[in-house]
Amino acid sequence: MNVLGRLRVLSLGSLLSIGGVACSSDPAEVVKDDSSASAVKDAGGKDGAAKTDAKVVVDDDDGDDVEDATGEADDDDRPVAVDAGSGKADAGKADAGKADTDAGKQVPPADAGTLERFSFFVTSVDAMRRLSKNQQGFGGDLRFGETGDGAGLRGADKICTTIAEESMPGSGVKVWHAFLSVTKGGTDGGPIHAIDRIGEGPWYDRRGRLVSTNRTDILMVRPGSADATIKNDLPNEDGVPNHDPDGTGQVDNHDILTGTNDKGQLYKNDVKVTCNDWTKSLGESSDAPRVGHSWPRMGGGGRPGGGGGGGGPSGISTENWMSALDEAGCGAGISLIEMGPPMESMPTVGSGGGYGGIYCFALTP
Repeated sequence: MNVLGRLRVLSLGSLLSIGGVACSSDPAEVVKDDSSASAVKDAGGKDGAAKTDAKVVVDDDDGDDVEDATGEADDDDRPVAVDAGSGKADAGKADAGKADTDAGKQVPPADAGTLERFSFFVTSVDAMRRLSKNQQGFGGDLRFGETGDGAGLRGADKICTTIAEESMPGSGVKVWHAFLSVTKGGTDGGPIHAIDRIGEGPWYDRRGRLVSTNRTDILMVRPGSADATIKNDLPNEDGVPNHDPDGTGQVDNHDILTGTNDKGQLYKNDVKVTCNDWTKSLGESSDAPRVGHSWPRMGGGGRPGGGGGGGGPSGISTENWMSALDEAGCGAGISLIEMGPPMESMPTVGSGGGYGGIYCFALTP
């Protein structure tokens, strides 16, 4: 959308009041005050007169550029800082709070580096239930409201960003990507590999502990250089090792969706291993989404005929955090009680012990 084309034309050299927002010929920043008044700060940082609660917004859909004193902006509205001296919108400020979730855009906002260290987590079962509004989770359909080509990846990135922001307010401005591979959407329409989506490292958990220093280390069976307290039990968005997420005892929840091999690349050029590139939640035994293990699963194996067990056809260990075995299907479903390997009679993402969780990485440590 062309931001400048959507903003109202503000007359320069005069002080206007538009729905409670003051604009002047001096460079100004519109600041929302949650106490029902908004202040205008001039270039010197001085507060101007209090105004009614409103802000200038850009609406991607309906053209309503200014919300009223009591109304709510649409979900797709974003605040825009206006330079009244030039009449131009400050695009940098407008985008600062919006994480870039496009697979090909990996440039964090300039202010992301000032936040606390937090750049990795496993999505918890509680978060996946809450965001999906389903006690059985998302299943293999991670679109989360996104549509069109690449919706599965974009939706998964949005899930990561939403959970990160809930855990650490402000961290949503980091560029969060789900560690997922897909069969198309990359160069020349080819695959997108999970390892190419997560930056160069280092990565830290919610409590600031090191998960991995760089790509070389992260591609090990268990993340190399990881803090010993989380190396074999990767933590969720609260920084809690996910095997015992609520302190009530360990649960069987190690299967994490990746669609990826032990090199961080697409496991197989077949949408069955990616739940149709993360857009399918219909439970069918013909699907076999590839999963990694957030904590080492000793013994057992994948579904009959699938990779896993003692390593599967490619010798991959079931301890591998990225690629351990094939799940039974793409259906929404949660299984937290040890019942053995994935069962064809239960074609869900949680059949072998899990809930359809994903790994999330930020490009800014």
